[in-house]
Amino acid sequence: MSTEPAAAEGHPGPADTDAPRAGQGAEATGPEETGPEEAGPKETGAEEGTGTPDPAETDEGAGATADQAGATAGAAEGEGVSEAAAEVAAQRELQERIAQRKAAKEGPIAAGGKLSGTAADLLAAVRAVESGERPAAVFSTPAPAPRKVVAEPVRRAPAAAPTSPAEPAGEAVDAVRAVLTEGGAPASLAAPAAATLGEGADSTLRDDPWQLLRIPGVRPEQADGFARALLGAECGPDDERRGRAVTVWLLEQAAVAGHTALDAPLLAEALGKRDVPSPDEALQSAIAEGDAMVFQDALEEPGGPARAPESAQETAAEDGAEDGEEAERPVRVLVGLERYALAEESLADGLARLVNSLSKEDSSQALADWEPAAAAAAGSTAELIRAVAGHGLVLHTGAEAARAEPAALVQAVARLGLRVCAAAHSVDGRRRLAEHFGPGAPEGIAVTVSGLLSGAEGPGRDRDGALAVDLLVVLDAPQLDVETAAMLAESLPDGARLVLSGDPSVLWSAGPGRVFADLLAARACPQIASRTPDPGPVGELVSGIGIGELNQVEAPGKEVVIVPVRDAAEAIHRAVQLVADSVPRAIGVPSEQTQVITPGHGGAAGTRALNAALKERLNPGPGRFGGFDPGDRIAYVPAPGRTLPGRVVRADAEGLHLDCAGTPVVVPQDAVERAVRHGWALTAHQAVGLRWPAAVVVLPGDATQALSRPWVYTAFSRGERHLSVVHGADAALPRAVAEVAAKPRTTRLQTLLRTQVPPTQ
Repeated sequence: MSTEPAAAEGHPGPADTDAPRAGQGAEATGPEETGPEEAGPKETGAEEGTGTPDPAETDEGAGATADQAGATAGAAEGEGVSEAAAEVAAQRELQERIAQRKAAKEGPIAAGGKLSGTAADLLAAVRAVESGERPAAVFSTPAPAPRKVVAEPVRRAPAAAPTSPAEPAGEAVDAVRAVLTEGGAPASLAAPAAATLGEGADSTLRDDPWQLLRIPGVRPEQADGFARALLGAECGPDDERRGRAVTVWLLEQAAVAGHTALDAPLLAEALGKRDVPSPDEALQSAIAEGDAMVFQDALEEPGGPARAPESAQETAAEDGAEDGEEAERPVRVLVGLERYALAEESLADGLARLVNSLSKEDSSQALADWEPAAAAAAGSTAELIRAVAGHGLVLHTGAEAARAEPAALVQAVARLGLRVCAAAHSVDGRRRLAEHFGPGAPEGIAVTVSGLLSGAEGPGRDRDGALAVDLLVVLDAPQLDVETAAMLAESLPDGARLVLSGDPSVLWSAGPGRVFADLLAARACPQIASRTPDPGPVGELVSGIGIGELNQVEAPGKEVVIVPVRDAAEAIHRAVQLVADSVPRAIGVPSEQTQVITPGHGGAAGTRALNAALKERLNPGPGRFGGFDPGDRIAYVPAPGRTLPGRVVRADAEGLHLDCAGTPVVVPQDAVERAVRHGWALTAHQAVGLRWPAAVVVLPGDATQALSRPWVYTAFSRGERHLSVVHGADAALPRAVAEVAAKPRTTRLQTLLRTQVPPTQ
């Protein structure tokens, strides 16, 4: 490991880090024990000098909601963008299907007779409306179901072709703009407000001004000012409408931070911090109105992991057993948004269906048919083939070199004449996967997850609306959020097999949930751990980080170089020097194939400062079109969590023309600011799922709080041939690797899955 000397002095500024908002890594096992204030976006994370957060400041690079993604996607042109619009439409269609299935289920399960305090109050609020127009919003954990074989699985109805969300009419936007102007809110919110609130958005805002909080980027204090301007003396902090709106807003911010639900006491505490006088009443009102859902998960013991209620206890509760006939059992009360609650439930149902619909006869026959392929393979590849032959769901873990194993599985199954498809998180991931197949691979066998779901790539769907595959292999599985994973599970036909493969040490998904980590912890299916290590000094260094050790490695070819710096100014200078001169000269990797990675967008050495310096050195220009010039490297984000690196081709009245991995994209003028950034420097959350020949990781002293083992692991593993570390974090780096694990996320997938699929041994 080489070390270069430091040079100048200066003073670091505050970091605008991306780490606190998307969660990190994949090793935490419990729910987050912090309130939604800590879980959501920080007020200091806003664009400097403003009170409204810039949507592009989130970890995923631009926007944190599907609404923003849909607006961006609908505004732009090109294959990649229409694909993003189709994603949004597919999500909405999935939610409709889930809601219909939920409404068709039997009435709510009788439970909670032994609850007291907030839990009982919340449950009472729900039961008060069970017989009314709104459905009950309580989910009790059902009794565990034994693993069974579905002899005649029921196929779903054909899925409607996804369509892009309709743009609001000009008259509707004008009406909303008039209300916003009257209330002193920015007129620029008119279009997103009309799109988010739908028909009659102007009347909705007049009747309930706090509905403005549903618009991405609006904060409670801003909605309060808007409400005061419209309501006058009627406006007050104890207004029931305000309590409901702030409840939903806090849950939305928690979702941005990766949670699918929050503990009710923590949510009530956060409501109190937001000047809601009666947090419990606000929660009850939000639940009764259907704005939120409440769940009760049985616990082994107070504070312990959730488990399903025993069938005997459920029977006693249903028969109205009196208190004292059985010991009181602790429960954990969670509150969440319907959107993520139903997606998580749908995901659990879909995975259980895959596990249970593969009959023993089919498994036995497949084991015999696939055995020659397994015998021809070696090590963990053979184990993977045999596991997939006998099971409907299999997890595979490993780093970059381990991708060869699921690739070998795909080729072996294709030779057996079965329909198979492999999907990666990004276009770059698809490219790296296709390299393992070689020139003789069937066309369309390697796709992106977004392209598969939108229909732009892959085998298409059968007449029942399911994907026309017998085996689906999904790489980069830690990047699956609950909604994307639910769409994949819902899209697979009965009897199909699903393999989720990925590196559990990287940062989690940009969207809510921790699907891969939850499945690993639930142990509901076979897990195959790859024994194929990443090669070279970079692979050796990253492997040590994965187990909490920052080791010094031998790098005779300067594969790993440490560059100490004393301040942010020197960090920027050395990073530019490395990209523009040192790495091309000493390593042979040109500047355009070297990626800079830093903890955050803001701060003295964040992406904005680094990109400004790199542009000045590598592609100087006036930035006539929104700060961009032809030849600029960019990061385009068509949907939350999806960063597409590319270059600016030209700009005209139509918009900014980009080339993203060979795909032409046109971003209209009004979408450029929120969807496109300069891309010489990225955050680790933007870079996850992508790889470059060389990576320069900048660790300024003002961003040490953002460092964690998953962040360092992700950032350091982005370079294939070379890694330079511009190191100003001092002891914070080894401390983060050794002590700072993933920030937990509160989810329910483990609990839901364990009630349907018994853990494997």
